[in-house]
Amino acid sequence: MSVSLSANKENKKVRVWLDGCFDIIHFGHANAIRQAKALGDVLVVGVHSDEEIAQHKGPPVLNETERCRIVRAIKWVDEVVENVPYITSVATLDKYNCDFCAHGDDLTTSADGRDSYEEVKAVGRFKEFKRTAGVSTTDLVGRMLLATRSHHSSTLTVGEAEKATFAQMASSPNSQNSPYTKTCQFVPTTQQLVEFSTGRAPAPGEKVAYVCGSFDLFHVGHVAFLEKCYAMATYIIVGVHSDSVVNSYRGANYPIMTVFERVLSVLSCRYVANVVIDAPYCVTEELIKQFKVDLVISGSRTAVSASTDGSDPFGQAKRLGVYREVDSGTDMTAYTVIERIIANRIKFEERNRKKEQKEMTALLAKSNEANGK
Repeated sequence: MSVSLSANKENKKVRVWLDGCFDIIHFGHANAIRQAKALGDVLVVGVHSDEEIAQHKGPPVLNETERCRIVRAIKWVDEVVENVPYITSVATLDKYNCDFCAHGDDLTTSADGRDSYEEVKAVGRFKEFKRTAGVSTTDLVGRMLLATRSHHSSTLTVGEAEKATFAQMASSPNSQNSPYTKTCQFVPTTQQLVEFSTGRAPAPGEKVAYVCGSFDLFHVGHVAFLEKCYAMATYIIVGVHSDSVVNSYRGANYPIMTVFERVLSVLSCRYVANVVIDAPYCVTEELIKQFKVDLVISGSRTAVSASTDGSDPFGQAKRLGVYREVDSGTDMTAYTVIERIIANRIKFEERNRKKEQKEMTALLAKSNEANGK
């Protein structure tokens, strides 16, 4: 039986294009990806190369290979295209058979201050969604540089001289700040948890695994570990420790991200089915029975501190014979990310400053245009 052309058009899947740097990926990136996917059927995510980012924004913290691997692990992503131009063109949309490009309502400008999406906007192939307030890569870099979070220890992760320098920069007499890069308080809601959650219970006979940790600055090491866990069990429950618990075994000003920020980052991963918020440091027999856990998995490269009473936090799991260790195959940790920031602190501070200046210039131009100046 023949199918009409109009029927073919109606049945065609809508392909959405979303591109970005995705450097130090966080739940703001994940929420952008989630919203973009909701605009169509297939989400194609383009990841800028290291060279493109360096030219238009400054040096990335993570390299292209690392950034692409994390993006592929986000559950709303259908396809990933590497090494895409920073300036989004109609030709790029056509090349990957995408109907339109999606992006948040924040400004993205090239090295010369132009709107990165100017061309696709001009032909009506651009859709906008709401940017996630309260988080940005620039903000996270700032947290690591300043190493001052009020809910953590006053012990510094950088030297006193460096802290004083960054504090002086942060309190410079610039009266205006970009609304996209300034540090602001993230306000969590239950709606965000619902939007990120799968809502799926384990199927009868499905193997359930439980893992736990800080999952701070969700990175390639986490992705590699969770991928290995997913090969052992198809329903992964992640226990995310509270800020105070993480601080007790990591010290200094860790974690960089708050517990809710870390929970959302973990929930965005395609290998994760459920999350225990403020998970107990010791994996108890009660927890194992409550969630019908078949395996409790830990990373073989992760140092495990004893609990406050000196006991092994995985002691019960070992006694029950459900404890396993896996090698993630990577040495990437939150410390690795922070060390890269600190080692290149001047470059990243300059990158943050330039980004804010570009955004303020673009905002002023937009305001003048709206006022007919």
